[in-house]
Amino acid sequence: MDERTLFSEAANAPQVLTVSELNTAAKDVLGATFDDVWVAGEVSDLSRPSSGHLYFSLKDEEATIRAVIWRSTASRMPFQIEDGQQLICRGKIDLYVVRGSYQLVVKQAEPQGVGSLQLAFEQLKRKLSEEGLFAEEHKQPAPWLPRKIAFVTSPSGAAIRDFLEVTRRRWSNVHVVVIPARVQGQQAAGEIAAGVRTANALTDPPDLLVVGRGGGSMEDLWCFNEEEVVRAIFESEIPVISAVGHEIDVTLSDLVADRRALTPTEAAELAVPAEAEIAGMLEAIQQRMVSTLQSRVLRARQQLQTLDSRPVLKRPEEIVEQRARIVDEWEQRLSRAMQDVIQRGKEKVAVAAAGLNALSPLSVLERGYSVTQDQDGQVLVDIQQLQIGQEMVSRLFNGRVISVVQSTEQIETKLPGQ
Repeated sequence: MDERTLFSEAANAPQVLTVSELNTAAKDVLGATFDDVWVAGEVSDLSRPSSGHLYFSLKDEEATIRAVIWRSTASRMPFQIEDGQQLICRGKIDLYVVRGSYQLVVKQAEPQGVGSLQLAFEQLKRKLSEEGLFAEEHKQPAPWLPRKIAFVTSPSGAAIRDFLEVTRRRWSNVHVVVIPARVQGQQAAGEIAAGVRTANALTDPPDLLVVGRGGGSMEDLWCFNEEEVVRAIFESEIPVISAVGHEIDVTLSDLVADRRALTPTEAAELAVPAEAEIAGMLEAIQQRMVSTLQSRVLRARQQLQTLDSRPVLKRPEEIVEQRARIVDEWEQRLSRAMQDVIQRGKEKVAVAAAGLNALSPLSVLERGYSVTQDQDGQVLVDIQQLQIGQEMVSRLFNGRVISVVQSTEQIETKLPGQ
């Protein structure tokens, strides 16, 4: 084989690539071709590892592509990505050389059908509502006539000027303290939350706290939707009025506050009453007090007149005389009753004494009977108790007879009923 044949075969030989070289070449082609693409799809298989990166799939009815959002991008997103969301993602196609699989590296994401801020608002609202931060049971009543009010806002904004103007016009005897804070931008949320905590930490804390600013776009008012601000208002021991934006603007600070004012001007109207209203209220109270006192005086006068017409007050001596006569009658009745009781008692005693006398041994002796005893004092009732020559004593009614037994004679006797 000559040299020309060898050269020709070498020129026509195929280029053989390693897998790494092929994947690297494909990575370069895909990166150059699809370096800035928009892809719409539904989020599925979302994974949130501790690294902070987000891994998920975007799918439609016919196909699926893997996607990743690096931590630096994910931390700046205003809303949370969830399974089932419809997203429009902007990014580039990248190929993972080791596995030969390609994925979409997302640099920007927007929810389909709703803005990212609105979605973030709804997500945080749902989360905080489930925790109970918006429940009515946590609302504190605002003081009716505060002595001191603190306003967390920008000291150069129109909100504080409107608030002070209305407050001074309605009730001048109130002290307003301005706690300066940015109300727009990235650092605003931290300063507003710090202002709320500062008001609560004051040695002489205010009676009422107002948080707010003037109107603006949703982006301008977004700091009042930050979780840090909402939790600071919820934890405030001082009643809070939220006055953010205009009437149509509703922030999470409005929902968590104890009262919501549509504007800073209305916040001043809610914070302090008008002097004219107080004057009218005091006048009405005065009239009610006068009317009440007059009614009481009239009733007291009528009671005095009624008492004055009673005999006990007109002729009190008659009452005394009547009571004296009643006492005398009771005394006489008591005396007669006592005499009757004593007489009946005497009669009962006499009857009892007669009965006792009839049973008395002396009465028996008085009728001619006697009682004979031996020398030991034992009453002799049987002839067998005596012996000839024995002394015995006979007890008569008015004395004793001592005798000696000379003889005895047995006599048969029977008691009645034997």
